[in-house]
Amino acid sequence: MNTIAANAASVSLLAPGRAGEAASGRAPESPARQLGLRVVSAAVLVPLALAAVHLGYPWFELLIAVLAVAMALEWSRLTLRRGRNALGMTMGAAVLAVAAAGAGRVGVAFLVLAGGLLAVLAAAALFRAADWKWALAGTLYIAVPCLAVVWMREGPAAGRELLIWLLIVVWTTDVAAYAVGRGIGGPRLAPRVSPGKTWSGLIGGMAGAGLVSAAAATWLGLAAPLPAAAIGAALAAVAQAGDLAESGVKRRFGAKDSGALIPGHGGVLDRLDGMLAAAPAAAAIVWMAGGGIPEWR
Repeated sequence: MNTIAANAASVSLLAPGRAGEAASGRAPESPARQLGLRVVSAAVLVPLALAAVHLGYPWFELLIAVLAVAMALEWSRLTLRRGRNALGMTMGAAVLAVAAAGAGRVGVAFLVLAGGLLAVLAAAALFRAADWKWALAGTLYIAVPCLAVVWMREGPAAGRELLIWLLIVVWTTDVAAYAVGRGIGGPRLAPRVSPGKTWSGLIGGMAGAGLVSAAAATWLGLAAPLPAAAIGAALAAVAQAGDLAESGVKRRFGAKDSGALIPGHGGVLDRLDGMLAAAPAAAAIVWMAGGGIPEWR
């Protein structure tokens, strides 16, 4: 509790949540206005993401590098009281790793990432224990998914189609979980972590992602509908677990949002929390299947 109180003031500078609203006297935004802002943000960000995926190297890698830096800044301001330079140094290494992976040197990319992790550990003497652990956790939390999506785009033969499929699955999870959870309500999924999430939203997100995954995989020529539906539903559960994990971190540090960069969503971490969890899982599935979506009869 003392940690939360000590960090609430500094966190509100980046992510004016409940504490920031109370201090400024502003009323929280209405659900209708927030939904409108989300729609506008999506209308801008979705075409940008799809264009980067379509174009590939170096445009996709440049977008991922920019997002990695933005997420690192949000994470450091959210979790670290001191030693932000060490996290910045590590994320610089992660950006180089993304570039190396995009150029086809995946082994070099992971060596660079390992060097960044060692930099955090070497700086541990400058931090209190909680600080360096959060720095290391943030590095893994951000860098590994960044490398996973770059590998998915540039590694498999159908990388572009696979990444479009993954984006569609995660986006559908967000929309379906939000719509079903708001429309049906019911028992809370994790009231201590994220009071707004419900079991109906989880099930709705998985069902919606499964159906859209089957359709998208068939349309893109990646897999038969049944296995694609099952994998899509599983990735939806992983994505929603990622959403809860990020909510838990924000609650730990007394923040409502990780930032205020994206209208209607908050910060970049708030918008990409599901993808940060789903991307490594999807990359592992594609890798084990030899570069595609697993098929079974």
